[in-house]
Amino acid sequence: MKSLLCCAFFLYNMVCLVFPVVAQRSIERLRAPRPLAEVLSEVGAQFGVEVVCKRFQPDTVWVTWPDSRIRPYSLEQTLDNVLRPLDLVWRRDGRIIVQPYEFYRRTPADGEKLLAWLSARYTDREAWERRREVLLHEVREVLALAPFVRGVAAQPDVRLGRVRKHDGYTTQNYALETLPGLYVCGTIYAPSGRGRHPAILVPSGHWPGGRYRSDHQILLGNLARMGAVAVDMDIFGWGDSGRQVGAETHRAPYAMQVQALWSKCVLDWLVASRRDIDTARLAAAGGSGGATHALLLALLDGRLAALAPVVHLVSHFDGGCPCENARPVTETAGGSCLPEILAAAMAPRPVLTVSDGGDWTASYPKLEYPFLRRIWDFYGVGNSLRNVHLANERHDFGINKCLAVCEFFAETLGLDLAQFDQARVDIESEDVLRSFPGELPAGAISSRAELERIIENLK
Repeated sequence: MKSLLCCAFFLYNMVCLVFPVVAQRSIERLRAPRPLAEVLSEVGAQFGVEVVCKRFQPDTVWVTWPDSRIRPYSLEQTLDNVLRPLDLVWRRDGRIIVQPYEFYRRTPADGEKLLAWLSARYTDREAWERRREVLLHEVREVLALAPFVRGVAAQPDVRLGRVRKHDGYTTQNYALETLPGLYVCGTIYAPSGRGRHPAILVPSGHWPGGRYRSDHQILLGNLARMGAVAVDMDIFGWGDSGRQVGAETHRAPYAMQVQALWSKCVLDWLVASRRDIDTARLAAAGGSGGATHALLLALLDGRLAALAPVVHLVSHFDGGCPCENARPVTETAGGSCLPEILAAAMAPRPVLTVSDGGDWTASYPKLEYPFLRRIWDFYGVGNSLRNVHLANERHDFGINKCLAVCEFFAETLGLDLAQFDQARVDIESEDVLRSFPGELPAGAISSRAELERIIENLK
């Protein structure tokens, strides 16, 4: 009997010792991290879908408790369980697309909910104008442009190239000093005829070639032929600007402020220095990122009579570049979006938006346009808000978008649309359009470090 008791005691102790170890080993196996690429491959096989990762390498990301995150009855819940702790998101596009969370990009469904929430906050003009006052104040505060404006060179250096003659218009390159030693460069497209003309500022978007590309020249050349002084500028860090501060500076935290400053400086300089500008007919246009900067100019300068943002400014996308989103303007006034900020800057003045079916503006005719139209209707001028939607086109500033913008400005600024003819616009080379074909001017900034020292002193 005594030996039986000893055996039982021994077995009991073994069970107590071994089973916790086995259980612990089992838990460790379940918890052991595995590469996300491996987990997603298994998820795709289990649910019969193709999973594609964009903008990151899935084999460098690891998932803890991988097996316990899988729900055999729900692909959607499985993906949420696996991806959300990693700050990754997914969407369906035939396949399952996985990518990092982007604070500036949402879905049209999110945009619809936001616009409904915003619309409920103002049911008439009086309520809207209270909201507008708060929104404008907070957006300008968030932009924090005041130190940059105070830092502008007191007597800025201005360099003008020779005037080149074309069919019905001229071109002339300029370089305008803004912050000390920092130049904004571009080209002035002006009508050949005398008189006082509207001025239209056209910041370029992020398309390859920047302001040197042919479709950009076709737009500005035709605006000049039609009777406007049309002026562009380099994107910060591109073109001549890239020679000063380097291309990587375009994605710096202050890029949005510098580029907004440039638009304001160029418009102020044009009005102050040219006798042929009709200050009652100032306007701006731009495509993609250029639309953001046209909007920022409207926020900073209340003189604009008309605005034409192209393929941008929707409720669910704030622009994918730090030069557009480094300052969180859409988080102001308790939460906003670019269309509402557009209304705050421009209503009830004329605005044309051009959208297409091949980018994020596909939602515009049914989502953002009715939201904005309601605000313009508060003033009894709903027709002053226009939309041209090109359902079969993609994200560009092609001839149909160019023509829509020219038609709009012909009507709102009194231009001669009969002079529109893309074949009569000369396409000049990048070398010809550069403001600094040789060495940089004496005293010009020639590195990012120099610029950042100046910006630091602004504070």
